[in-house]
Amino acid sequence: MDLRYLNAINLLAPARPDLLTKLAERFGEDWEKAWHSSELKSYLGPKAGSPKDINPDKEYKKLERADIWITTINDSLYPPLLKQIFDPPWLLYYQGKLEALTKPCLAVVGSRAATEYGKRATLAITKDLARAGFTIISGLARGIDGHAHRATIEARGVTVAVLGGELATNSIVQENQTTAKQILKTGGGIISEYPLGIEAQQFTFPQRNRIVSGLSKGVIVVEATLKSGALITARLAAEQGRDVFAVPGPIFSNTSTGTNMLIQNGAKAVQTATDILTEYQTTYTLAKPVVQGNNPTEDKILATIGTDTRSLDEIIRACQLPAPAVIAALMNLELDDKVTNLGNNRFILKT
Repeated sequence: MDLRYLNAINLLAPARPDLLTKLAERFGEDWEKAWHSSELKSYLGPKAGSPKDINPDKEYKKLERADIWITTINDSLYPPLLKQIFDPPWLLYYQGKLEALTKPCLAVVGSRAATEYGKRATLAITKDLARAGFTIISGLARGIDGHAHRATIEARGVTVAVLGGELATNSIVQENQTTAKQILKTGGGIISEYPLGIEAQQFTFPQRNRIVSGLSKGVIVVEATLKSGALITARLAAEQGRDVFAVPGPIFSNTSTGTNMLIQNGAKAVQTATDILTEYQTTYTLAKPVVQGNNPTEDKILATIGTDTRSLDEIIRACQLPAPAVIAALMNLELDDKVTNLGNNRFILKT
């Protein structure tokens, strides 16, 4: 199989599994033959680009320079669970490793405008799922997605991101650029069904979401408004026969209206990772690692924060230490990756 021509055809009509299936049946996966065939244009349709505008060799070299690989639906590397959905992508572009997708996968998704509550719930639940051996799937978007990927990395787990556009920096929001690099360094992967040159657009994200749910045994929605894309992922998961979980939230919080509605409609309510692990009869001790400071001041601060979120003022009052000493100790604890500043000087243990 000559992937140069498969990539070129996908550039002319991106993310069209129906088209590629028809061409594979017609030309027996001889993509070079399909590319040069006079029939190609009739398969592509009037809205597709012209083969004259694309150099298959040149476009494929762009993939090689970017360390982007291709797997097709008939390859052994192709995720087996994804094959089971109604409209699986015919090919996937990927960076990093796909081996993580051979393990049981769970998707963690939610609002781009994550609240402090959503961040904390994502960190706590995702870390325990990663420690239990699940590969965590998400979309590397702003908000809950990014926190899910980072929580997995912090727990020394493996995570895979699914993009809604080409495998390039312009498909990843600025705040998650470093996270993308960490995903690859820690044995995970970044995948897309879109070739280089196809940027993410509004309509590509629902198409991406079917892959997020399709890769996963279940989908956990942490926060979502009633119009959130995360609810699209939840609906697709249900249609694909996957489990849907949702984290309940305050009734006055707009970002919990979607998750509360999912629970009303039959999704399983999740308060801890144990609620999910019991569904899959996974045995795992959810004991948190003990976090210790480097001196008595740091130990006192860590004990004060405990399992809760504390503001700087609360820590200073509880510790009965001078403000400069507490601020300096918190800075050192952040540098040592033991404490996270959630914003507005509110701190939580990083476990």
